[in-house]
Parts: sequence; structure tokens; C-alpha cells
Amino acid sequence: MSNRQKVLITGGHGQLATDLTQVFNKADAVALSHEQLDVSQLHDVEAALQHYKPNMVINTAAFTDVDRCEDHVTEARSINSGGPENLVAAAKRTNTRVLQISTDYVFDGTLERPYIESDDTNPQSTYGRTKLEGEQAMREQDLIVRTSWLCGSHGSNILKTIVGLAQSGHPMKFVNDQVGHPSFTRDIAITIKQLVEIEARGTFHVTNQGPVSWYEFAQTILELMGRPSRQVSPITTEQLDPPRPASRPANSVLNNKALVDIGLTPPPDFRESLPLLLKELCD
Repeated sequence: MSNRQKVLITGGHGQLATDLTQVFNKADAVALSHEQLDVSQLHDVEAALQHYKPNMVINTAAFTDVDRCEDHVTEARSINSGGPENLVAAAKRTNTRVLQISTDYVFDGTLERPYIESDDTNPQSTYGRTKLEGEQAMREQDLIVRTSWLCGSHGSNILKTIVGLAQSGHPMKFVNDQVGHPSFTRDIAITIKQLVEIEARGTFHVTNQGPVSWYEFAQTILELMGRPSRQVSPITTEQLDPPRPASRPANSVLNNKALVDIGLTPPPDFRESLPLLLKELCD
């Protein structure tokens, strides 16, 4: 089992891709932005794999605007389903494995306990459906990594939004009836690197630990920033105004069972990593 893997990362300007590029050895990893590689174009995908000859492609390229996906189904499908299909088609010719980044949205969120990897999928949104189709394109030797509520120091995300609102003293409302694991791109990237190095295959849930609602997550951030917790108030999903076009899973908690089963330690509780990330963002 060789642990030196040459890796090609798609969606190279995204928040997870940026941290993946930093955790892999520079000599072993190349990240291509959407402008450099459009995964929805098979010819471009084949050319990139022929040129870089990676052992592994990590596909972080995705149409992730969950609400916009509802009105742009064709575009969402071409990137979220067509992209993985193209990568697998090209990978067959170059003997490359594919690691597909997926999401908690492949589940309907109605389960009364955290979701394990083998639980039935039942996506309720265009985003969830197209991401599930991307998973279904994978082969036995490939990897699927489902994560949730991604935040990091790069790109735009909910954590940065909350920090900005907190600093401006702006009152906030967050839902208290959607629960999940906030996950930090740096921690997720480290675990993905471990999976690549041991040549794991199959489906893995990779999230930080510590289930919270969006409201509790915002409260925790305010507390760490020394801001008054009254700056955020709880609302229900039904009270969102305007209502969101895409359905969100009420239970997004992903149990990292498969990681534990192969002897890897899941990423830490989000409360361990959050202070470091906030320091970075606030400095």
C-alpha cells in the first residue's frame, strides 16, 4: 500500500479545495479552478487527467447554491451529476480513482438518530438529488465523502456571515429546528488526506462532532466573540421570511461510523476548532 498519492483537486478556488491544497504535499497535489477545468465538459476532463496523470481526483466542484438549484435544474445536474460521471469515464482510461464530495442533503432529515453511511437516501431538493446522482456515478474502488454545514477561512460561508453580523451589532434570526454538525474545511481536509493515503474506498461521513441547531451555532459564535447572546433569536423554518425555495433536512447529523470502523479518528468537536478559526477571521 503506497501512501504517496498524486492528487488532482477540482473546484480549486472553493473553500474545501483551498484547504485540501494546503494539507497535501505541494509536489503531490494540483488544484484546478472552474475556469481551468469545467467538470461538465467530458473532453476537458479527459485532457486534464491525461496531462496530470493523478492517482486520485478529489471532486469538490459543485453547484452548491441550494436555493438557486431549484430554478437551475439543468445547470445543477450538469455539474453535480454530469461532473462526477465525466470524471469516472475519464478515470477508467487513466487508472485513476475518484473521491466525490457529497452532502447531508442526500437524506430527508426525518430520522430520529444521526445518519450512518448505510442509511437509505431520500433527497428532498434538486441539490440533494443531483448530488446523490453524483454519488451513484462512483465505482467500487472510488470514495464518497459526505460532509455537512461546511465553513472555513476561505470563500463565503455561514460562519463568516455570522461573524460579520456580530461585528456590526446587527440582530440575527436563526432556525432552531434544523440540527447538524458544523464542519470546518481544515479538519475535513486532514481526514480526507488520511483516507487517500490508506487508499480507503466506499462511503464515509466526515464532519466535526457536536450536534447543534443553526441558532445554537450562532449563539456559540457570539459567546466566543464576547458579544451578547441576545443579538440572535430563534425562529422555526416555517417562520423564515421569505421562505427558502429548497427543502432543508431537519436532522443533518451525520454519524462518522465508517471512519471509526476502519480505525480513523473523526474530526474533533466543532467547539475545539472554532476558537482558532474565529481568531483567524477576526484578526
